[in-house]
Amino acid sequence: MPALDRLEVQAFETHASDADLDDLRMRLAAARLPEAETVHRGAPGSSRWEQGVPLADLVDVVNYWRTGYNWRSFEERLNRIGQFRTTIDGLGIHFLHRRSGRADATPLILTHGWPGSVAEFIDIVDELADPKDVAAPAFHVVVPSLPGFGYSDKPATTGWGVGRIAAAWVELMGRLGYAKFAAHGGDWGGVITTVLGGRYPEQVVGIHTLTPQPPPGMTTDGLSAAERAWAEETDDFWGGSRAAFAKQQAARPQTIGYSLVDSPVGLLAWILDKFAEWTDTEDSPFETISRDRVLDNVTLYWLTRTGASSARIYYESHGGINSFDPELGVDVPAALTVYPRDIEKCPRPWARERFRRIVRWNSPETGGHFPSLEVPEYFVQDLREGLAAVLAAGR
Repeated sequence: MPALDRLEVQAFETHASDADLDDLRMRLAAARLPEAETVHRGAPGSSRWEQGVPLADLVDVVNYWRTGYNWRSFEERLNRIGQFRTTIDGLGIHFLHRRSGRADATPLILTHGWPGSVAEFIDIVDELADPKDVAAPAFHVVVPSLPGFGYSDKPATTGWGVGRIAAAWVELMGRLGYAKFAAHGGDWGGVITTVLGGRYPEQVVGIHTLTPQPPPGMTTDGLSAAERAWAEETDDFWGGSRAAFAKQQAARPQTIGYSLVDSPVGLLAWILDKFAEWTDTEDSPFETISRDRVLDNVTLYWLTRTGASSARIYYESHGGINSFDPELGVDVPAALTVYPRDIEKCPRPWARERFRRIVRWNSPETGGHFPSLEVPEYFVQDLREGLAAVLAAGR
């Protein structure tokens, strides 16, 4: 494997200033909060969140964020995995890179979405790179921060939609010496992974995605009752109030961005609302994800001031020349996993119209939009099995 050009790829370490952390705690202490919600107060269940994050829940997390949460621990974990930056297409890109000690390891790029970040994957990188089970496949793991997210640069002009990001990922992997690689993603990361598989079959040996996108014009004719329910649930999500956040960020990301960059409580509520609604839980996202993991993610957004810049991926990719090609076909081997509480669930007959070589299809009994955080052990096993099928099909 060729040595890295130090002028192209540079080591990077995270270290927030004490002043920034003190400022965060002061803002949390001085936060002005609204009155409590007017529905279902005190009654356990998802309906308690009908108007958004309940006041009592938010106060509890804010207090912990201010007095108990340890950002330095998360920093140390990022630095221990290995962080780097490089400039691609005029934009600085941050990424984690963990090389495996195994000679048979496969290069793998993991792409997060919104409101996620590289924090989604820090608990699983080591196990993917050097699995305890010697019979399990191993991977050289690359986890980039999307443009406008985390420690990647914020684009100063329009144009950074999913297609351009996918092209940047191919350049990134090649720059690291990985001429061929596998790809995984969910949410926007799943869309980008699909673009990678569809546009770059010479470099991408296969993909694993949690967000298979059906082609346009599909009908429910011939679908089973369960598949029809999936299609209806997805239509209800995008056609109703639950997708209001996406419409806001696609239409006016700058407007909501002022609140997200200026108020840590506002940022927390905006992101926590999605963790609550999109996880496979009955009442609170903390049933499956720790407060620390959620706050790792939110604090990363806060310290990098990326509330506005991250929202712009919706502006860039919801329609227009930078959006996902609705006619794109994927001919490389694909493993697809659809978790039961995810926000988009594509029926398998529809998926076959875009993904022409589905080598593994999985629909687990539990899990939501953030499976690497909700069910990390299962997620790792599913990813391994999916990519093993992909690699076997490509031989």
